[in-house]
Amino acid sequence: MNAAIAPTVEPTAARRTSRSARHRPAWRRGAALAGLVVLGVWIVIALTLPWWSPHGPRDVVGPRLRPPGRHAWMGTDALGRDVLIRTLWGARTSLPVAVIVIAGAVLLGCLIGAVAGAAGGLTDAVLMRLVDITMAFPPVLLAMAITASRGPGIGNALMAMVLVWWPIYARLLRSQIVAVRHREFVESATAVGASPLLTLRRYILPMSFTPVLVNASMDLGQVVMLTAALSFIGLGARPPSPEWGAMITEGATNFYQWWIALCPGLAIVTVVLACNFVGDALRDTFDVRDTFE
Repeated sequence: MNAAIAPTVEPTAARRTSRSARHRPAWRRGAALAGLVVLGVWIVIALTLPWWSPHGPRDVVGPRLRPPGRHAWMGTDALGRDVLIRTLWGARTSLPVAVIVIAGAVLLGCLIGAVAGAAGGLTDAVLMRLVDITMAFPPVLLAMAITASRGPGIGNALMAMVLVWWPIYARLLRSQIVAVRHREFVESATAVGASPLLTLRRYILPMSFTPVLVNASMDLGQVVMLTAALSFIGLGARPPSPEWGAMITEGATNFYQWWIALCPGLAIVTVVLACNFVGDALRDTFDVRDTFE
């Protein structure tokens, strides 16, 4: 059965990948490499920081509100803590939260989307109406409402973001399954006796999951921004936690000490741009726009 079906799928994927690689501009390859390097640097920092950090994120290292200089490269905050060190420690909060949120949203959304796309009929209609209701609210406002109802804290903010993000992946995977399930190789598998579950797992999902992977890589940066936004308004990480959004809030209260908000702001920008560059590279590599041509 596999030998009869595989030739129908694999040459098309190979032609699609090689075509996208040929037409990818050089600057896009460079941007993708830069994005991978930046993400790799932040991941290494988050994993290894406790072993080489000269002091902790809550340690007082000098006079309060000292501008950038030799003793503190990005200055100190209102309590005399090193802004650069606190920003680096913030990666240990923002990056794991983003990964957990995306993983939870992908698992929940793909489960619901797979059931809706494979079952069809009334099940599909009910689940998609649930998705429509959730997506009718702006994501930021819905996350704020859920977090505020449960109380400030990074755990509640994490749960709220998962509840906000899963409908995106449910709708995306469901649309891909609907487009794939009537293709020739799926009908061939069904004709030779493959069960619906086997057909879904072995033939439909592998051809439907690429757009989900691309979207997840780009959403990592969006989750970092939403986490910072919730912390900025007091619904995420609580002081003295070194979280980027909370640090920007402190910078807003000390407006003329520009360095307090600059460092965490640059951290957010670099992570978001890196995730977008990597997501664009994955889209070009897998050429998701031509998946069903």
